[in-house]
Amino acid sequence: MIQRTAGSLPLPVRRALRKLGEDIRAARRRRSIPTDLMAARAFTTRVTLHKIEQGDPSVSLGLYATVLFVLGMIDRLRDLADASTDKLGIDLADQRLPQRIRKKRAPSSAGAS
Repeated sequence: MIQRTAGSLPLPVRRALRKLGEDIRAARRRRSIPTDLMAARAFTTRVTLHKIEQGDPSVSLGLYATVLFVLGMIDRLRDLADASTDKLGIDLADQRLPQRIRKKRAPSSAGAS
């Protein structure tokens, strides 16, 4: 497996992860959950929780998901890439629809007199 550093990620990805981490930290603080308790509930360490709250891309998606579960926010992750809200994908699929649909011909009986 190739380990990517934060510097090798596209800037929009780094910004999104940083915002996710900040939002997780804010949600934890609004709930008045100390870092040691949050880490224990997420089955991780305080160091890893700190990395999550910084938006570190080296932390597994599973740990981000577990932290969101502990915060009661897992539904938002589940719906993140919902196919019904994929406007670009739907538009591309619509472009590939046939322009015209022809009725299939009945098989000819060649050889029958």
